[in-house]
Amino acid sequence: MSPLHLCFYSSFTLSSLGLAFHRTHLVSALLCLESMMLSLYMTLSIWPVENQMTSSTLTPVVMLTFSACEAGTGLAMLVATTRTHGSDQLHTLNLLQC
Repeated sequence: MSPLHLCFYSSFTLSSLGLAFHRTHLVSALLCLESMMLSLYMTLSIWPVENQMTSSTLTPVVMLTFSACEAGTGLAMLVATTRTHGSDQLHTLNLLQC
């Protein structure tokens, strides 16, 4: 395994661990999701170059589009929960009251 692959795998693992263990604020959860998307984007961008495959060069662009939609939806949820609940802490959200 090359050091570049190790860097991408460790960044994805650390961001997923951050999402699993530090779920106090919605902003920190969104940042962890964005770092996961960034590591996936970097991995998908370098993979066709290493394998000399021209057929999968559009895949990072599609994934980046979905990542931008996910970020926009997350920020809209952040604004909506801050306006309704007055805080972005995740323990104030209750799914039974929705």
